[in-house]
Amino acid sequence: MENQTLTGLLKKVASEFPNRRAVSVSGKFDLTYARLQELVDHAASLLIASGIGPNDTVALTFPNTVELVVMFLAVIRCRATAAPLNPAYTAEEFEFYLSDSESKLLITPEVPIQAVKAAATKLNIPHVTAKLAGATSHVTLSSAAESSPDSLSQLVNDASDVALFLHTSGTTSRPKGVPLTQLNLASSVQNIKSVYKLTESDSTVIVLPLFHVHGLIAGLLSSLVAGAAVTLPAAGRFSASTFWADMLSYNATWYTAVPTIHQIILDRHDSKPEPKYPKLRFIRSCSSSLAPSILARLEESFGAPVLEAYAMTEATHLMCSNPLPEDGPHKPGSVGRAVGQELAILDEKGLVQPEGVNGEVCIRGPNVTKGYKNNPEANKAAFLFGWFHTGDIGVLDSDGYLSLVGRIKELINRGGEKISPIEVDAVLVSHPEIEQGVSFGVPDDKYGEEVGAYII
Repeated sequence: MENQTLTGLLKKVASEFPNRRAVSVSGKFDLTYARLQELVDHAASLLIASGIGPNDTVALTFPNTVELVVMFLAVIRCRATAAPLNPAYTAEEFEFYLSDSESKLLITPEVPIQAVKAAATKLNIPHVTAKLAGATSHVTLSSAAESSPDSLSQLVNDASDVALFLHTSGTTSRPKGVPLTQLNLASSVQNIKSVYKLTESDSTVIVLPLFHVHGLIAGLLSSLVAGAAVTLPAAGRFSASTFWADMLSYNATWYTAVPTIHQIILDRHDSKPEPKYPKLRFIRSCSSSLAPSILARLEESFGAPVLEAYAMTEATHLMCSNPLPEDGPHKPGSVGRAVGQELAILDEKGLVQPEGVNGEVCIRGPNVTKGYKNNPEANKAAFLFGWFHTGDIGVLDSDGYLSLVGRIKELINRGGEKISPIEVDAVLVSHPEIEQGVSFGVPDDKYGEEVGAYII
C-alpha cells in the first residue's frame, strides 16, 4: 500500500536512509531524511491544530525555500491538498487562484508578499507565515496553535486523497484546475526514478520553481523517493553565477531544466567558463522543445548525455523520455518513449494510428488526473474514447519514440493546408544567422491564414 502514496514512499525512504542527506540550503544547513520526516510530522500536527483536515486546500506562496518543501509535505501528510502558487502573480491573479482552488489557509514566508496578502484578506482566507531557523529547530507557524502529535498518528494517507492542485496555463481560455492524487504523485515519481535510475547516490541542484510541476515532481520529489540529495540555491531561485559552484560542492550527478535555462547556462559557459565541471550522469530537458543545436552544445560543453522528455501537468509531469545511453539511443528532436503508461496516436474517430502516421497524442495510466475541477465541458473533450487527449499532434517511429509535430489548436490553416509551426520553427533555427525563431498564423484574405514569423 505504501507504494500507492507519496507519503508512504517518503516514509519508507526515511527508514531506509535515515542519516543520508535529503535537502540542503546551499551554504547554510543540511537535513537528513530522518530529520526531514520529523520536521514534516511536526508541521503537519501544527496544521491539524490550526483546523486543517482531509480535503482542505492550503495555498503555499514561497520562493524555492526549505519552508516550502516542509510545508508542502506537511499539508499532504494531513490528507489536505497543497496548492503552490507563483510568488510573482498580481493581486488579481492570486484572487483567481485562491478562490478557484477554494483555499482554506494561505502560508507564506515571514517577509510578506503583499499581492497575495491583499488577495487573501479580500477573500477572508486566514494567512500564516512559516519559518525554519536551522536544522535543529522546528518550523514555526505564526498561528498560536499547539501541536498535537496524537492527532497525526490516527491519520492514514489514502491513494485517492487529492494531494496537489495546480492550474494548466490555458492559451485560449482561463486556466483549468488539475487535482492530482497521492496515487498520481506516487506513480509519476516512481516512473521518473526508474527511467533515470535515480538512487541514493544521486544529487541535484533545483533550478526550477517548485510551484511548477517540472521542478516539484522531477527535481524535488523524484529525488526524495530515491533517497537522493537535493540542494536549494541560497537565493531561493536559479542563479547562473552560483549554479556550478553549488553543483560541485554538493556533488551533483544530474540536473533538470527548461531550454531557456540550458541556454543561460551555455551562454555563461561561453563567456565565463568554470575552472572545473562536475561529472554528470545526464542532463534532462523538458517543458518545451530543445533545439538539436543546443542539445549538441550542452553535450559537448558538459560531457553528459542530454535527455529530452515530454510532460504535462495532467500527467503529473512525465509522459515520455529519451532513455539513458545504456537503455537505448537518445534521438535529437524526439521526446523519447512512453514511461510507465500507455501512449497511442489517435485520429479524430479515436482509432489508433500506425507508426509514421500523425495524430493526437493520447495517454492513460495511474499518473493521469481523473479530470479537471468543476469543468465538465473540458473533461468531456479531454477524456474521449477512454484516453486522455493531450491536444498535441505527434508521430511514433518504429522504436516507439515520439516526435511532436504541433498543437492541434496552433496549426496554421493556409488555404486548407495544415502547417505545423513547430516544423517551421525547426527550419528557421537551423539557419546559422538565426538564434531563435517562432512562427504563427497571420490572417490573410486569400488563404485564410498565412505563415508569419519572428526571429532573433
